[in-house]
Amino acid sequence: MRLVSGTVSKNWHKTLDNETDCANPTACRLSRVRAGTAVRIKRLSAPPEVTHRLREMGFCEEQKVRLLTQNASVICQVCNVRLGLSQELAETIWVEPLPAREHAA
Repeated sequence: MRLVSGTVSKNWHKTLDNETDCANPTACRLSRVRAGTAVRIKRLSAPPEVTHRLREMGFCEEQKVRLLTQNASVICQVCNVRLGLSQELAETIWVEPLPAREHAA
């Protein structure tokens, strides 16, 4: 896996690109979330060395993230920094939606 360089509606499932890939509307792969969505990281399931590096950069469990773009790579804002991830790596990151009151603060 390659490392490169985060307003949720009440209907979270409608912000997903493919509802069948995310049967549970409270947890979804980062790669399935639409641009502009704010989420909280719940689980990193990449290989240990990649997970360790993500955590060093502030991309860790319970961290708030806004997905900025979703193209060939996934660009997220985390800790006021933009971080680019490959689509393959974004598949290993599980997230949940943030309530509107949390990402507005």
